[in-house]
Order: sequence, then structure tokens, then C-alpha cells
Amino acid sequence: MALRLVVAIAFLSLSAGLLRESVAAFELTADVCETDEHFAWIPAGEFVAGSDRAERDYAYRLSAQFAVAAPDRIPVAEAQLRQSQWFEVEAQRRRVTLPGFCLSRNLVTNADYGEFVAATGHRQPFISAEDYTEQGFLVHPYATVRSYLWANEKFPTGTGQHPVVLVSVEDATAYARWKGRQDGVSYRLPTADEWEKAARGTDGQYFPWGNAWQEGATNAVDSDLLATSAIAQFPLSRSIYGIEDMAGNVFEYTSTTETRNGQLRVVMKGCSWDDLPGFCRAAYKHTRPPESRHILFGFRLVLRQA
Repeated sequence: MALRLVVAIAFLSLSAGLLRESVAAFELTADVCETDEHFAWIPAGEFVAGSDRAERDYAYRLSAQFAVAAPDRIPVAEAQLRQSQWFEVEAQRRRVTLPGFCLSRNLVTNADYGEFVAATGHRQPFISAEDYTEQGFLVHPYATVRSYLWANEKFPTGTGQHPVVLVSVEDATAYARWKGRQDGVSYRLPTADEWEKAARGTDGQYFPWGNAWQEGATNAVDSDLLATSAIAQFPLSRSIYGIEDMAGNVFEYTSTTETRNGQLRVVMKGCSWDDLPGFCRAAYKHTRPPESRHILFGFRLVLRQA
């Protein structure tokens, strides 16, 4: 049964012998959520969020092992990573309680987003060389970006099932509004805490599969792909809740924001296809301006409770 129909049924209630429809009465449950095979229910309750000193130390050591080819250079690489303090921005390990929520199993793909662009005329995923340079966080040369650019509202050939990139938070939320209208429901971006729980479960494990890195577990620096991949290709990156790509492939926008040096920044979770393993832990967070567009940034949706 389609999600639209199930939610519509959920809206119906009997009162004083009269059948009435009430969006306000809609209560999202696991049964309603998982009627749509594209969504999974994350139960309410506590989970261990953030990281402690031991986890961050492990992340530095682990990343150094993949940062250099020569074993004798690993201590130097680790010292440089520690000096950068990449993992010191993570929240301290703590217990967080969340209500249940309904999260999409997969990232929004190019094919998904293409339907939105075709239906609405919304701008296609793109960034000019000038805007890319002005954005500042280059990471990759514009020559690499070119292979991700859409043309004539069409995504690059063969990438329909790859996560959509080169979209901003505004683009992502516009897609969520449009998609909600098509499905007769409402969608939003997940919060950073929701994303983290969905990735690591309740006991604070570092990765979707456990506390120890496993080579080939995800599309990150050791996969040799050096590009986005189709969704759901790495079974070990599927979380205990059935959420795919919860490490690697692309960073994901959340609805959580922070202010740094007077500038609003959106919190992103996960890691991308070019990242070292320490960055692929669920506790890691990254922030960028919400208007950012990059080949490393994508998103997924939460079904919103009315």
C-alpha cells in the first residue's frame, strides 16, 4: 500500500460517530513509516552520542595509516592530523534521548532529483568555475567537478543511482517540499542527532558495522573508486536500522546549524568518497555555509510527523 494512502488512513478518526480527517491527529508510527519500503523506523529512546578521548585518538591513528604509503611516515602523518585538530570539534560522549523518527533508507539520487527539476524548473545541480573558486573550500580542482555537472536538466550519463551533489541546503529543502506534495506528506532534513543515532545505533559504536575499521566497508579513500558510487553498494555501511551509506559516498546535510565567527553554518554528518577512515565515524561532524554546493555533499529525508 502506498505511503500516501496509509498516511491518509492514519489521518482518519472517529469522534461522536462522525468520520473526520485531521492532519493534527496524525501520529507517525513504525507501522506507518515502514509501509513505504524506502523508509525505516528509528525507535525512540537513548543513544550514546559524541566521542571520547579514546575514540578520537583511534581516529587519528587510523587515518594516519591511510594517509601515507610508507609505514615509517605514519607517526609524522598522525602528528600532523593531531595538529589540525580535525576531531576536536566533536561533541563529548553523552547520552541523548530522541523520539522515534522515520528516515529514508537511501540518499536522494540524481534520478530522484531529476524528476524534481523536470517538474518544477528548479535550478539543476551545477556550479561555475568562478563560483567554485569563490566558495573557497576547493578540495578538488574544477576539472574534477566537471564530471558531476548537469547539462540541459540531465545528470551525467550512468549516474542516475548516484547521490545527487552540487546542491545547497535551500535546494535540498525545496526538493523535500516538492516531494512531500507528490506523496501527500511532509519531509525535512534529519537533525545531526537523528542522523548519528541512525548510523551508530544505541551503544556508541564508531562505525555502522562496529568499532574497528574494515577495509572495503564503504566508499571512502581505501575503496579506490575516487568518485561517488551508486547507493546501497556497501552492505557493511548499512546501519542496524537498515539505513544505507551511513559512512562514505558523500557528506550529508542536516537541519542542525551552528554559528562560527558570526557566520551561520550547517552541520553535515558522514564522510565522503575521498575521506580518511577517521572521518567516517558517526561522531564526526563537518560544517559549511548552507549555500554551499560541492561534489562531496548530498542529503536524505525524514518523514515529518504532522
